Amino acid sequence: METVLRTEGLEKRFGPVRAVDGVSLAVERGEVFGFLGPNGAGKTTTIGMVLGLIHPTAGEVFLFGEPLTPARPGVLRRVGALVGATAALVPYLSARGNLRLVARLQGAKAAARIDEVLDLVGLREAADRKAGDFSTGMKQRLGLAMALLHQPDLLILDEPTNGMDPAGMREVRNMLRALADGGTTVFLSSHLLHEIQQSCDRVAVLNKGRVVAEGRVDELLDAGAVVKVRVADTQEAADCLRRLAGVQGVEPNGKWVTVTGRTSEDVVAHLVGHGIVPAEVTTPHDDLEDLYMRLTQEAV
Repeated sequence: METVLRTEGLEKRFGPVRAVDGVSLAVERGEVFGFLGPNGAGKTTTIGMVLGLIHPTAGEVFLFGEPLTPARPGVLRRVGALVGATAALVPYLSARGNLRLVARLQGAKAAARIDEVLDLVGLREAADRKAGDFSTGMKQRLGLAMALLHQPDLLILDEPTNGMDPAGMREVRNMLRALADGGTTVFLSSHLLHEIQQSCDRVAVLNKGRVVAEGRVDELLDAGAVVKVRVADTQEAADCLRRLAGVQGVEPNGKWVTVTGRTSEDVVAHLVGHGIVPAEVTTPHDDLEDLYMRLTQEAV
């Protein structure tokens, strides 16, 4: 697959503060890639460097295989972005007027898509209302429309559903999935972990400027999976499970043994293969919020 966005050893210092510390990422064409981290983790600074708005102290950014440098900003024409708490709009212009203003910079092809993107983000009926009268969620929809107007190959979004109700969030999630299925790559930064879990193919978790985890959502959750087995002899079962490759922890407790790092299928198959048949198996599975909290706390 084509790597649309790649960073290598990306670093940014502000005086003695290292806001971003050696971030290396690879985002493939047609995927929705989630970018997570607590406030102050370095997400917005990283996005600023990817968009050429902030000059890195060290490291490189590659877009569509080309290095992004001040002398070669043209590759950014293939990128659409919505960054910040609210979209940057002209308040006295209508939604359509804002899009016409953006289209002047992007050419006739973009101008011809104004009605299409208004429909796409659910603003067709509000197209002629002043943007300054919009709610926060509607302003975000208009910001999305502006980012999509020139049909970007890479869409970079920072909290795109800010101010939206659950129905609006679902609409945006479905829209992003449809864009990715059509070949557009989406780089999505958000604090809404349930949205990331439902929307993204892969995620990277940033903490204190460093990537502390990266991978497919299901694989990251499986890596932190917890399996509990009830057996007749917990010590025998625990000793057996400690020999299972990839196990991160084994803890006997009463009639149960708790295992982390392998799936329930792996645990049961290993035990049965050694003549131990569990009486009961439970899998209190992590969700992304549990994983996120554990990773960011461990990295403190």
